[in-house]
Amino acid sequence: MPPRLVHGSPEDWLRRAQASLALAQVHGEGLLREDLCYQAQQAAEKALKALYIARGQAFLFTHDLDRLAMGLEGIGIEIPESIDQATVLTRYAMDTRYPGGFEPVGAAEHQEAVRLAETVVAWAWTQIAPPGG
Repeated sequence: MPPRLVHGSPEDWLRRAQASLALAQVHGEGLLREDLCYQAQQAAEKALKALYIARGQAFLFTHDLDRLAMGLEGIGIEIPESIDQATVLTRYAMDTRYPGGFEPVGAAEHQEAVRLAETVVAWAWTQIAPPGG
C-alpha cells in the first residue's frame, strides 16, 4: 500500500498507543495472551506512526514494525537498538491475531511483549517532546 497522510496529532497517536499498551497489560480470567500481545504490537505501531506525523511525513499502512522503523531511518530518525528489538512484535499482528497455526503465548512471552511496547512508547514520547524542547 502506498503511504498516506492521516488525521490526528502525534500526541493523539501516542495517547492511542498508551491506550493499546494499557490493554496489553491487562490480566484476568478468559483473556488470551495472544490478543494482549496484539495490543502490545498495536501500541508500538501507533507510537512509530506518531513519529511520522510529527515530521509531517506519510507512512505505510502496515503492521510491519521493521518496515516502519526503516522508514523512520529514511527520514533521519536514528532507531536505537532497544527499539529495533521491538520489531519482533510484528508477529503478534500477523501470526497470532487469528486462531491456529501458532504455539500459545506464555506468561513470560507476554511480559516481554509488554516490556518491548513500553520501551517504544516511552521512546516515541521523547522524540515528540524532547527534554528541554
